[in-house]
Amino acid sequence: MTNFYSELLDFLQKKDLNSLRQKLKELDSFQIAATIEDLPKPNDVFLFRLLPRELAKEIFKHLSHDKQEEIVESFAKNLGEITNLLNDLDPDDRTAFLEELPGEVTQKLLQYLSEHERSIAIKLLGYPEDSIGRLMTPEYVSVKPSFTIAKTLDHIRKFGQDSETLNNIYVVDDSQVLIDEIRIKEIILASPEKLISDLMDYRFVALRPDEDQERAIRTFSDYDRVALPVVDTNGILLGIVTIDDMMDVAEEETTEDFHKMAAVSGKAMRDKLLQVSVPNAIRLRLPWLIITLFGGMLAGGVIQIFEEALSAVIVLAMFIPVIMDMGGDIGIQTSTIVIRGLATGDINRKNAAKCMMREIRIGISMGVICGIVVGIAGQIWQGVPMLGVAVGSAMIATITVATFLGALLPVLFNRIGVDPAVVSGPLITTIKDITGLLIYFTIASLVMGI
Repeated sequence: MTNFYSELLDFLQKKDLNSLRQKLKELDSFQIAATIEDLPKPNDVFLFRLLPRELAKEIFKHLSHDKQEEIVESFAKNLGEITNLLNDLDPDDRTAFLEELPGEVTQKLLQYLSEHERSIAIKLLGYPEDSIGRLMTPEYVSVKPSFTIAKTLDHIRKFGQDSETLNNIYVVDDSQVLIDEIRIKEIILASPEKLISDLMDYRFVALRPDEDQERAIRTFSDYDRVALPVVDTNGILLGIVTIDDMMDVAEEETTEDFHKMAAVSGKAMRDKLLQVSVPNAIRLRLPWLIITLFGGMLAGGVIQIFEEALSAVIVLAMFIPVIMDMGGDIGIQTSTIVIRGLATGDINRKNAAKCMMREIRIGISMGVICGIVVGIAGQIWQGVPMLGVAVGSAMIATITVATFLGALLPVLFNRIGVDPAVVSGPLITTIKDITGLLIYFTIASLVMGI
C-alpha cells in the first residue's frame, strides 16, 4: 500500500477535509483514480465528491465502469451533482459510459443532459456498437481557407478551450465539408498575414463513423496520428477521434483476442478477471473443454484402431506424446502467427496463399530437422533401425500437416466470416492430435510391416 493511499485513508477516516484537499493537489489524475478504485465504500464516493468539477470530469473517465455506476448512483438524490457530472463529461467518454448501461437507465440519465448535450449523446449512441461513431467527439477547432493566421490564432484562443486536442486544425468550406487539416505547429510558425489557404496541400486522412474500431486502429498506426477526423459520405466533418480512445480500444481488442484464443470469449470476459463470477466463467469455458474432451476420446479411438500395431511393437507408445506435442506446438505457433497477421492486416486476400506457402515451407524445414533428430534418437535408444525411420518420417509428416492446418484453418474461417481466434485453441489442437496419431500409426505400420 502506497504512502499517499494510507495518508488519504487516514484523512478520510478523520474527516480532515483540508488536509485531504491539500494532499489531492499533490497527486495526478491517474493516482487519484487508482486510489478511488481501491478505496472501500463509501470512502471512494466521498473522495470523488470532494474533487473540483474539472478534475472530477478527468478522473471519471479513468475509472472502471462499475465504479462509474457506483458514483452516478450515489448522485441519485442530488440532481445538481449528476447533471453537472454528465454534462461536463467529454462526449466520447460519456458515450463509453452510457453504452454499457441497461437501455432504461441510459434513457433516464439522458434526461439530465442539457438539450445540446443530449442531442450529441443520442447521435453518438445511434451509431453501431464498436463503430468509430461511438468514439467520436464533436469538440474540435475548424477554420475557413480565407482566415489569416492572425485570425486563426484568435479563433483557436476563443474556441479551443473545449477542444479534445489542438494538434491539428481542420479546414472546412461553407458547407462544413472537410478539405484539409493543418498541424498547429505550421500555423504557429507562419507569418500572421498569411492565409490558411497558403498552408493547405489538400492531403488528409479521414475515418467514417460506421467504420469498425479495430480497423481504425490500423489507420492510426499506419499514419502515426494522434487524432483523425471523421466525415460522412458527403465529406462533411462530423467530429474527431483521438489516440487515447484508440489505445483503450486496442487494449480491449487484444484482451478479447486472448480470451478467444483460450476459448473463453464472451461479453462477461470483458470485465476484469475477478469481476467475472464463477458460474459465468464456467459457462463460457466448459463447452470448449467438452469439445476438447470428445476430441481426446476420438484420439483414443484412433489408438484403439491401431491396437494390434501397438501390441506387436509396444515401444511405439513411447513416442505418442512426442508426436502429439510437437504437432500441437508447431500448429499453435503457425495459427497464432497467421491470426495475428489477419488481425493487423499483414495477411489479406491478396497475399494469404503466399503467406500460407511460406509457413508450410518453414514447417517442412523444421519437420525435417526434428524428424532426423528424433529418428536418430529413437534408433539409438531402442536399437531398432526401422523404428527410427518410422518415428522420424512420422515426425516430418506430422509437423508438415500441423503447419498446413495451422495456416489454412484461420484463413478459411476468416474467409467465411468466423473469427479465427475463436477456433484457434481447443478445436484446432484437437484436429491436429487426431491427424498426428493417424499419420504416426499409418507410417509406423507401413515402415515396420505391422
